[in-house]
Amino acid sequence: VRIIVRHVIPNAIYPFLVYASLAYVPPGHVGVLTLFGRVTGDVLPEGTHFVNPFKVNHKMSVRTVELKEKASVPSNEGLIMTLDASLLFRLSSERAFEVFRTIGPGYVEVVVEPNLRSAIRHVTAQHSANALYTGAREEVANRIREELVRELEPRGIVMESVLLRDVQLPPMLKQSIEAKQQAEQDALRMNF
Repeated sequence: VRIIVRHVIPNAIYPFLVYASLAYVPPGHVGVLTLFGRVTGDVLPEGTHFVNPFKVNHKMSVRTVELKEKASVPSNEGLIMTLDASLLFRLSSERAFEVFRTIGPGYVEVVVEPNLRSAIRHVTAQHSANALYTGAREEVANRIREELVRELEPRGIVMESVLLRDVQLPPMLKQSIEAKQQAEQDALRMNF
């Protein structure tokens, strides 16, 4: 049997088989394995692994990603504001194969961005422009995050936080809000 195997498989093929059986996953990534185009459900942690040489290793990042969004959004008065937001999220390493199978490697463009835009518009439409400019920013950010958790975490995408970086109101409204706040400060100073 040994003589027959040596004649069928030349010694030069052994290094190739060993090399084809190695799968490397860089730090901060997982490897999703496919066999002839079918997702096997196997997820490799970071490091070097021996796998079936016919399996293909698709690397997916599980690091925290920042997605910046600048959107023109309505308030509950119908005023259009410009809102700069950042979403911090990551892919669940345990569910990476599901995301790869159902959404694909472009999951950020396919589901995260549209859901972020929708959540921002839905939540800001429930608040006044004055509230968004002054005190309710944290509440708005929390509500946006809650909507995203409800929509995306069942799909294998973990929401970390939503940050509202900047709210720009129409210039006339901004001036009137600032004038009102200045008048309130002047009234408090006079009472004191």
